[in-house]
Amino acid sequence: MNPVIGLDVAKGESQVQAYLERKKPYKKSFKVKHDLDGLASLLDFIKEIEDISGERPPLVMESTGHYHKPVVQYFEDRGYLIIIVNPLISYKAKNSSLRKVKTDIIDANHLCELYYKEDLEPYKKRGIQLLNLRNLTRQHDNITEIVVQTKLQFQAVLDQVFPEYSKVFGSLYSDVSLLTLQAFPTSEEVLKADNETLTTKIKEFCNTRSLQWAKKQAEKLLAASAQNPFQKNLYFSLILSLDMYIKMLLEYKKHLSMLEDEIDALAKSIEEYEIIRSIPGVGEKIAATIISEIGEIERYNHPKKLVAFAGIDPTVFESGTFKGTQNRITKRGSSRLRQTLYMAVKCAIRDCRKQKTTDEIIPRNKRLRAFYDKKREEGKPYKVALIANKLLHWIYALLKNKSIFQDLA
Repeated sequence: MNPVIGLDVAKGESQVQAYLERKKPYKKSFKVKHDLDGLASLLDFIKEIEDISGERPPLVMESTGHYHKPVVQYFEDRGYLIIIVNPLISYKAKNSSLRKVKTDIIDANHLCELYYKEDLEPYKKRGIQLLNLRNLTRQHDNITEIVVQTKLQFQAVLDQVFPEYSKVFGSLYSDVSLLTLQAFPTSEEVLKADNETLTTKIKEFCNTRSLQWAKKQAEKLLAASAQNPFQKNLYFSLILSLDMYIKMLLEYKKHLSMLEDEIDALAKSIEEYEIIRSIPGVGEKIAATIISEIGEIERYNHPKKLVAFAGIDPTVFESGTFKGTQNRITKRGSSRLRQTLYMAVKCAIRDCRKQKTTDEIIPRNKRLRAFYDKKREEGKPYKVALIANKLLHWIYALLKNKSIFQDLA
């Protein structure tokens, strides 16, 4: 016998179907909850199949983001083989039938049938460190997106209250800028205060700068207030919104700073991080994201599999005598890894000064820049020349050999 169990995973529960061998389902399909009682009942069912077949069945399920994680952890701790299927593969198998029917029971059956038809690779557990790093980098990206939206809303309100304020400080979103605006949100309140009061407040908000600097900023603030078209604010709702957005931005900055410290500390304890950081142009955040998204390099036995995981492999379309020439990348893999690689290439080929004391300009990554220039000379468009396929092949080789990057002299 060759038993298998298919699990159609959903939020908080799974549909279960067992097969003793190909085209021989065992009992009717049923649902189990993802709590200890539900998973324990599933374990009893699996042991029943073990007694009948004399073999321990693997568990096949689709990758569902995070819904499948309780099941994976529970049964992996008990030594069961887990197979997590790419949804694209299972979707293709489901649509091979002429009938268009979609239920949880049918999906669980399809997963069992897929096990017998395809050569599926077992799930390889990523290291706890890599999983933690991936969670932290993704959380950092999520909060960064929220911050961008908050800044846009903040700017829209500021334009209706104090548009000239953006000229006062070098960075509108620095702590001292936001705290000063929170204390003096309108031209009227700024003009009521004298230069000495403003200087004292600004110095209080930024102790690292000199009193002379604070005095200069106070003068700029007074000048901006005098030029502000809204000398009197008629809408208290805008002041409330401005104060709310300032508080939100300050809190988000604290959270991002905390996440960055955690990411930095965790990444430095992982061997692969220093290997990726050896590539010129790849910064700390980019390196941490790349290794957390790739996971354990042992999961890939060929660089093309890693390229496919990132979704930057070209599509191929041929039919009869026709051969497609406009081949785009598949975009079927990890979008975060793909976006991060794109940013890494942009940073790596960018020019920079060799030394601050000279005007000599050199690319950050000579080897990658040479490849990019070659593609541009061949007539490739900018985004095509920037394709991260080459960089990902290098990353694969470096991680496999545990060696650092060697740039051109």
